[in-house]
Amino acid sequence: MEILKNYGLAKLNTFGISARAKFFTEIHDENNLKELFILPEFKNNDKLFLGGGSNVLFTKDFNGIIVLNKLKGIKILEETPKYTLLRAMGGEIWHDLVSFAVSREYWGIENLSLIPGTVGAAPMQNIGAYGVELKETLENVEAYEIETGVKRIFKKEECDFGYRDSIFKNKLKGRYFISAITLKLNKTEKKNISYKVLREYLEKNKIEVRTSKDISDAIVQIRRSKLPDPAVIGNAGSFFKNVFLKSEKLKQLLEKYPKMPYFEEDGLIKIPAGWLIEQCGWKGKRVGNVGVHDKQALVLVNHGGATGEEMRNLAEQIINAVFTKFSLTLVPEVNLI
Repeated sequence: MEILKNYGLAKLNTFGISARAKFFTEIHDENNLKELFILPEFKNNDKLFLGGGSNVLFTKDFNGIIVLNKLKGIKILEETPKYTLLRAMGGEIWHDLVSFAVSREYWGIENLSLIPGTVGAAPMQNIGAYGVELKETLENVEAYEIETGVKRIFKKEECDFGYRDSIFKNKLKGRYFISAITLKLNKTEKKNISYKVLREYLEKNKIEVRTSKDISDAIVQIRRSKLPDPAVIGNAGSFFKNVFLKSEKLKQLLEKYPKMPYFEEDGLIKIPAGWLIEQCGWKGKRVGNVGVHDKQALVLVNHGGATGEEMRNLAEQIINAVFTKFSLTLVPEVNLI
């Protein structure tokens, strides 16, 4: 295993932010983990595990070791007439796993098409989109305890999944390395086209959903029309979480902002963060090297040469603007390092 020093990170984060890591290495095999965990460069420094780098903002150089998850492999563990169990290694690109599933007409993760990042990052924040969350299909998470090197399998019920949240982001943050996940996918049709934007796209384009790939293809087109390609302009997708509040607070807000959009979910009211940001005049606005995307206010972009500090300052200005206008607090979905 090679440990590199003073390693450049610009190509390892989708914002394209230039930062450096004191130490850097890659993991290609699970057997490398026990070796890694006892190395002094690992034991004696701060640690950060990276996948696709699509949910991280480097605000400064990282004075520790960064480990890039390159574990690969997708395997069918079990098949019945009704479902299949699919195991995917943590270093696989998430959308490649979706493509693997829909090409075999499995149902369950097609709505999560084109979400950036790797499989290992997916359970960290219970990724979700277009009316579906990972927790609906996840069976278990395989992870290694960093302190002991012991492998543990977390059942779905043990993961404490919430909205963009899990036990791995809270109680067990920094204690485990996710090596693989197993999903239970349907082999018979179980489509979810309840999400308004998806439903309208299908109706407008006269698309009759016959397979999971039909939904996947539609979502890929929708996302590409709204979200910028990180290869063209640096970004990390949605920067902020949507806002959840209770019905009493909603009533107060609707009296002042009757056109405010909202959705009911799990007994709470969800307010689109993008709408809040847009109402504060930030959509399409540029501040130096950073700005807000002109088609999706949830997306912060690097126009070129931006520092992580500039991006964080922009995020803080937006948070302050939304709180001043609506008395609602935006929370970053992106991890600030």
